[in-house]
Amino acid sequence: MYQLSTCSTCKRIIGELGEQPDLEIINIKTEPITEHQLDEMAKLAGSYEKLFSRNARKYRSQGLNKKELTEDDYRQLILGEYTFLKRPVTIVGEQIFIGNRPKAIDGTKAALTK
Repeated sequence: MYQLSTCSTCKRIIGELGEQPDLEIINIKTEPITEHQLDEMAKLAGSYEKLFSRNARKYRSQGLNKKELTEDDYRQLILGEYTFLKRPVTIVGEQIFIGNRPKAIDGTKAALTK
């Protein structure tokens, strides 16, 4: 699980998942995402855009909301600034769950209990 340890939503989701000894939790602030990790996430997700958080403060402050971004733009932005990754991102086998919507959380729970 790629998450931000200071994020209250990530903390809540980790709490909801309960004891998961096989779940590796990676704090993206102290362990930056590598190009390889991001490329693997995008492969599972179908695009870099699906991994991109438009809720990040810098999205508007940098005027990105007024630009038409490409897949390469999304990739470079996420690699350059950890807050652009939609959180949490959980990978279980060949499945990826992105963000904090109930569907993603329920999918994560189901995948971890298999």
